[in-house]
Amino acid sequence: MPDTSNNLLTRKFYFDDTAFSNLMKKRIYNVLLIASNYDSFVLEGDGRIDEQLFVEYVSLNLRYPPQFIQVASEEEAMEVLRTQNVNLIITMLSMGKAENFDSARRIKASYPDKPIVVLTSFSREVSLALATEDTSAIDYVFSWLGNADLLLAIIKLIEDRMNADNDVKVVGVQVILLIEDSIRFYSSYLPNIYKIIFKQSKSFMTEGLNEHQMMLRMRGRPKILLATTYEEAITLYERYKNNLLGIITDTSYPRQGKEDEHAGVMFVQKVKQDDDFIPILMQSSDIANAEIARNLRVGFLHKHSKTLSIELRNFIIQYFAFGDFVFIDPVTKEEVARAADLKALQQKIFEIPDDSLSYHVYRNHVSKWLYARAIFPLAELFRDLRPDDFADLDEIRRFVFDAIASFRLNKARGIIAEFNRESFDEYLSFTRVGQGSIGGKARGLAFLDSMIKRNQLLDRWPGVMVAIPRTVVLGADIFDDFMEENDL
Repeated sequence: MPDTSNNLLTRKFYFDDTAFSNLMKKRIYNVLLIASNYDSFVLEGDGRIDEQLFVEYVSLNLRYPPQFIQVASEEEAMEVLRTQNVNLIITMLSMGKAENFDSARRIKASYPDKPIVVLTSFSREVSLALATEDTSAIDYVFSWLGNADLLLAIIKLIEDRMNADNDVKVVGVQVILLIEDSIRFYSSYLPNIYKIIFKQSKSFMTEGLNEHQMMLRMRGRPKILLATTYEEAITLYERYKNNLLGIITDTSYPRQGKEDEHAGVMFVQKVKQDDDFIPILMQSSDIANAEIARNLRVGFLHKHSKTLSIELRNFIIQYFAFGDFVFIDPVTKEEVARAADLKALQQKIFEIPDDSLSYHVYRNHVSKWLYARAIFPLAELFRDLRPDDFADLDEIRRFVFDAIASFRLNKARGIIAEFNRESFDEYLSFTRVGQGSIGGKARGLAFLDSMIKRNQLLDRWPGVMVAIPRTVVLGADIFDDFMEENDL
């Protein structure tokens, strides 16, 4: 690996710390569930709803599970809304009861800012009822499939919609756009997509240097936005097209108030005019549309495939830049190298063949992978990187290597990182073993390190690097354990 110590002094990169604490400011804390006693029993299944949801949150390493408030009538619901802070209203649609929609309209009229979601069992009768009713007061309709992961998906979808404008604007959080008008299918897709995203979040949270950083980084996960009509899809696309990680679209959905079997094709063609390399997955109940997708150079998913969930997962992981960064040979499409994290990417950049590097840089794959891992400052830097901007590929390698090195060095400064023997980063300047107090001398060094970073003193003067000595500190709890174990 080349020596870059001098190069870092001549080529300066300054990266601001990502303000993860400013993301996901709006959350769903209290959910009002309006359902009959029987519907509540069906919904709860084997246990209380909040208990099921808590288990889902814990299993996915999520925080802030919401509390459910259950009522059986509109009158009770209105009383709760008057006296408690409710963030989301979920109502169960009972068969043959038109008052469900009337009730939703009355609640929406009194509380227009409260999102209302309808849960219903899937049947032809329900579909016909929804087609004839005025659902303008309802934000989303979902088909209840008996799993608590749908509730989690509903809550996260609402939270993503509430936070999208701010989070995308503040740090460049990425968006996955799902365009689907079939209640049954998006009720199935969303829980699967969210689980893939949360698994991805658990993998990239290790880029954090301590537990606090790790948890905050999960706020930078990609958001999912759902559109059910062509016009809604266009609006969301135009608003977030510079931050789209990928698109999943049906081929047929409403356009100009009528079902249009070519709406998906028209949407893909419009997107392709702006960005030919954005990952797009078309899905359809008609297998004949696979040929159309092939001509448009996008992925295709048959809705009636027995392996629908697996195919969806594989496409997202491969084309939405989740998982490892896989360098491929552009001719054979075979893997030539793999990077599991930023450190590995930096190490591999001088090892991969020229044609593979050019292929990935030209298609903006490096930036997309960094965005998917919530490494926004580097992703922004590499976003417009093109081979034509450099004299040769060696210069690209040097630029990428130096930028990653500078980012890792900057990230490691001014913070007390947790020491981990398995994943120790050579760029760390101050690490601790244990959770106890670190004492006055160590705290003084940590303060100096933070001041150096805050005032950008590290390489302010040519030929001089201002830094504290590399430090590992034992917390007071480690010392206490040592004394106790040795009877000292």
